[in-house]
Amino acid sequence: MLTNDQLAQWDRDNFFHPSTHLAQHARGETPTRVIKTASGVYIEDRDGNQLLDAFAGLYCVNAGYGRSEISDAIAAQAKELAYYHSYVGHGTEASITLSKMILDRAPANMSKVYFGLGGSDANETNVKLIWYYNNILGRPAKKKIISRWRGYHGSGLVTGSLTGLELFHKKFDLPLPQVIHTEAPYYYRRDDLDMSEAQFTAHCVAALEEMIACEGADTIAAFIGEPVLGTGGIVPPPVGYWPAIKAVLEKHDILLILDEVVTGFGRLGSMFGADHYGVEADIITIAKGLTSAYAPLSGSIISDKVWRVLEQGTDENGPIGHGWTYSAHPIGAAAGVANLKLLDDLNLITNAGEIGGYLKQSLVQALGDHPNVGDIRGEGLLCAVEFVEDRADRKFFDPARKIGPTISATMFAQDRVIARAMPQGDILGFAPPFCITRDEVDKVVAATVAGLKTVLGG
Repeated sequence: MLTNDQLAQWDRDNFFHPSTHLAQHARGETPTRVIKTASGVYIEDRDGNQLLDAFAGLYCVNAGYGRSEISDAIAAQAKELAYYHSYVGHGTEASITLSKMILDRAPANMSKVYFGLGGSDANETNVKLIWYYNNILGRPAKKKIISRWRGYHGSGLVTGSLTGLELFHKKFDLPLPQVIHTEAPYYYRRDDLDMSEAQFTAHCVAALEEMIACEGADTIAAFIGEPVLGTGGIVPPPVGYWPAIKAVLEKHDILLILDEVVTGFGRLGSMFGADHYGVEADIITIAKGLTSAYAPLSGSIISDKVWRVLEQGTDENGPIGHGWTYSAHPIGAAAGVANLKLLDDLNLITNAGEIGGYLKQSLVQALGDHPNVGDIRGEGLLCAVEFVEDRADRKFFDPARKIGPTISATMFAQDRVIARAMPQGDILGFAPPFCITRDEVDKVVAATVAGLKTVLGG
């Protein structure tokens, strides 16, 4: 216990945690959790508590914990070549191989991969490249980026602006003026409850058309969206949404960035959300599932259309002025190669689709009639339960009651199951590793039922 107490003190005294109430944590009002080891869907803390991680870290440990195939590849790469940069044509066997593996799996219109470290820097890259693209095409005014309320695209200056969640703007002087937000495709929270999904899609499309008309299409460079809203509530799009949005963008010569940091490499039961929803992107953002979070790595997959203009730009202006020291870091690339091979060898993406359907069905059977469960939704191994004070008239709880966080904390305390309390609503999110079994899903569902009963009864 002495070591543990010392770690807790060091943590409070030295460690700046992201997305944390800093003052409460520094005062010791929130716990220090030191995770020591993990295997499959389970993590274990320093005190020997085994926890079923039904959120795969931050929807990222897709292959599951403790995969020696990936850790061994990281170790071998570190021994052979821990680092070299990728500037001016340099590469490594791992980075070149991973580029090909990604493009072999990507939609047919994609051309090249630029590597970064995380989803935030990848989306920063995307916006910078799109501004460059329009300058090369002689369109210096075509620079605004349309995002959506409740979208999550990162925590940087541009990417925090793209993110459509209040917490990421408040007191940070964001969003920046080049970023504008349109309506979230969040059918459950529609204003008009009489709308069908198709009518709600038409409503979202009309709102986008109105924004483009108001701003001027000649000022708008791109539209960015997650195939399924993630942090904003785990919300699959309403029927017909993506083809209808894409048609509007094509009409106005606006590029589409699909942010597949969460959905890429199998989370929906398909390799990419672009394939899943039948929509062609100009840039695809990747990160989490690329390495199953065994090492930091992100990427921007660039389409043929955009790549041709980038080439033109360097013919006219010399080498492109963009790069990160750790772009295509060989250790991250080696992890990516091993991870993608493992997903194939173990058929984990198919399992994600099948077990995801079982998770959603099981939640519906267990909770679908509960008076405080307003919506159960999901796609693949992304699922959410939204709690309401009264489901009959869709009356939401007072946010001050923190119903979602309380249910999440109760599940952790009672059954050692980790589910995520999503922001801006009383929403419980699930995104377990792809290797989760039906028996483990049953444990997650039982913990959810028990947590709900403890907090709200029924």
